[in-house]
Amino acid sequence: MTSAPQTATDSPKKLDVLIVGAGFAGMYLVHKFRKLGYSMLAVDAAPEVGGTWYWNRYPGARCDVESLQYSYSFSEELEAEWEWSEKFAAQPEIHAYRKYVADKFDLRKDMLFNTKVTSAIFNDDTNRWLITTDQGQAFDAKYCVMATGPLSVPLFPKFEGMENFKGKIYHTGKWPQEEVDFSGQRVGVIGTGSSAVQTIPEIAKQTKELYIFQRTANYSVPAQNRPLTEEEKASWKNNFRQLRKKSRTTRVAMLHEFGQKSALEVSAEEREKEYQRRWEKGGTNFGYAYNDIILNEEANKTCADFVRRKIDQIVKDPKTAELLKTQTYPIATKRLCIDTDFYETFNKDYVHLVDVRSNPIERFTENGLTVAGKEYCFDSIILATGFDAMTGAVLNIDIRGKEGLPLKEKWEAGPRTYLGLQVAGFPNLFMVNAPGSPSVFTNMVISIEDSVNWITDCIANIDKQQYQRIEASEQAEEEWVHIVNEAANKTLVPKANSWYLGANVPGKTRVFMPYVGGFDKWLNLIWEIAEKNYEGFELSK
Repeated sequence: MTSAPQTATDSPKKLDVLIVGAGFAGMYLVHKFRKLGYSMLAVDAAPEVGGTWYWNRYPGARCDVESLQYSYSFSEELEAEWEWSEKFAAQPEIHAYRKYVADKFDLRKDMLFNTKVTSAIFNDDTNRWLITTDQGQAFDAKYCVMATGPLSVPLFPKFEGMENFKGKIYHTGKWPQEEVDFSGQRVGVIGTGSSAVQTIPEIAKQTKELYIFQRTANYSVPAQNRPLTEEEKASWKNNFRQLRKKSRTTRVAMLHEFGQKSALEVSAEEREKEYQRRWEKGGTNFGYAYNDIILNEEANKTCADFVRRKIDQIVKDPKTAELLKTQTYPIATKRLCIDTDFYETFNKDYVHLVDVRSNPIERFTENGLTVAGKEYCFDSIILATGFDAMTGAVLNIDIRGKEGLPLKEKWEAGPRTYLGLQVAGFPNLFMVNAPGSPSVFTNMVISIEDSVNWITDCIANIDKQQYQRIEASEQAEEEWVHIVNEAANKTLVPKANSWYLGANVPGKTRVFMPYVGGFDKWLNLIWEIAEKNYEGFELSK
């Protein structure tokens, strides 16, 4: 469903709320605001709902959160109706779920697709936002909510000569709608992050020759994916409310087996047995075996060494195994990858690993690319190079707050928010899963839901009190930035040169962006602040 066509010469269409994005967050925002009686529109560049899961459809694309948990919790009816087929859902099933939700709640009638928001300008006199699109439309809204997602802008590397390559170039984050057949092809994959770890085993089933160019090895553990049993599905549905409530009391908004002991408290034999049990069970649950893996370097090493031993056991070629055993950062300080036969794939005689840390990719050629003076020839090259995470989508929009302050300028030295919900100097602008929120360290669907619940409740409350604007104070923002940094520095997480810091984007300021102090703490805090009539926010009539 789309809004009536407009041109730049038309008067802006008046709305209560303009939402940017139609993924999990945008969809739930539409549902919530509609129930509150607000006029709203969600705008998205894609032709359909889905957000990240619309674009990320590369072979092997799959969620790393168990499907029963990676779903909305707001509707018992929805929970009862939908059936997940596997422990870890693949992209087609996740996308089908989102479309089912859009149909069930008739969300598309308040959505505008195939349209990019290009600017959002705050008017100090009217306390309203003027939002424009690449299609020439303009909207006048009291509130603007950024539901753009932290992993939604693919990062395209700039190699010399890319335009000369005669073959096809694909990006995992913006995969074609049609199926791509690599049968009999020579294919190069650049990157060994989460997307690569998932797609490489699938691509390898088709290719004649496969070369993987690795700058930084990633730790990966097996997903041990399988069909869900009828008993598992029934148990989840029968205990749905209690399980969802319990997940919100954890630091990652997920039900895991959280180890209660230090890895150093137990014997080496007991540790080995526990790591093995979790390895066989599968999934990111592996990283929670002990309570200090993310806090203590010695404890962390016990976990990392176990994975390295597994690589040695699985990968037959010692040189390849050595390259795959990362030594540059502690385990779980980047989001732990989960895979199906990733390490096993390197045992195929036509799959090759090329180290581009010691010898970076020099340039693309007509036939492929060169490393250390050697040309590698390909029919297709896949860029598994990740995203401009956390800030990319927001900063692609020209957002200007009070007195015309550009957000790009405000965030020049790194993103700053209060609670990951608002930015000082930008009244009536809210963000979902922004820097300063737990976001990427959590089950994203639950953290999205609770952010949206807070934002919609906040807007309804301040409107009831007849306030015209709400804005984070500079002091509250400063204090929260300090809390976010303090929480990160208590862990080993900053030791990884990761996208959490923007380290994968050339020229991007290195600032640790997510809040790692715990989803449960953050959730309690934001509602305590709401109960104190939005302490740390400035309300104006």
